[in-house]
Amino acid sequence: MILKTAQVDEHLIRFFCDSVRLEKMIEENFRFVPSSKPADLSVTLRDGYGAPFAGFDVEAKKTGHSVVYTRPDYRIESDADFKQADIRFHDRLALKHALMNLYSSFIVRRHWGLMIHSSCVIDGRTAHLFSGTSGAGKSTVAQLSRPRPLLSDEASLLKIAPDGVTVFNSPFRSDVSALSGGNPRPLASIQLLHQFPVNRRDRLDKASGLLHLIDKVFYWTQSQEEMLRVISILRQLTEQVPVYDLYFQKNDSFWELISDNRHCAKVE
Repeated sequence: MILKTAQVDEHLIRFFCDSVRLEKMIEENFRFVPSSKPADLSVTLRDGYGAPFAGFDVEAKKTGHSVVYTRPDYRIESDADFKQADIRFHDRLALKHALMNLYSSFIVRRHWGLMIHSSCVIDGRTAHLFSGTSGAGKSTVAQLSRPRPLLSDEASLLKIAPDGVTVFNSPFRSDVSALSGGNPRPLASIQLLHQFPVNRRDRLDKASGLLHLIDKVFYWTQSQEEMLRVISILRQLTEQVPVYDLYFQKNDSFWELISDNRHCAKVE
């Protein structure tokens, strides 16, 4: 059994793999560190499960002292506190989605923060998040924002605390390796994307911002209590960070609207 420890935001994840091939699957985006400290989360990985990807729907169940998530291409079984988990998966895509599912549940369970379906770009001393429906332009905005560093191109990791919101480099990537990501930054704004002939940015009120972000959170709840926890954390986010509708042309000129307000990190 191969043991590797990865640093993900402020947490240590200890992976147990039964082959070098599985080790290589996770080393592309996770930053491994030497550590003798206890892991925050221990994960055993096994392949050879199920069938190829057939849809995003996940069944979540709480049974006794464990939580189980199943999809045709992966199965996760974790203890109720998300300290130890076993993942069985079909292929590389299934492993990535299973790890996203598990880690999102892990940070919500600890009321640490949220994983948001979005790209996140560093601009100076702050970070700006770009989200939206499928095809809205998250990947396009990430490409247009070069050479600004990316903290994520698919799933952003947000620590949401009373003294502010911080975005960390995310290992859950689509196109750009996480090993090229930047250091954590305070989150200054959230953009909901709309491709449009002219650039415009309209600020949403806090309630509208929360409603528009609910379906952007990576989370599969197994109880009403857990869903209320997600909403509570999301409310903390929208209390501290302004949410905008960003209508943008397919060039980098939209950054003029954002950079002019880069210091506006708090909702008035």
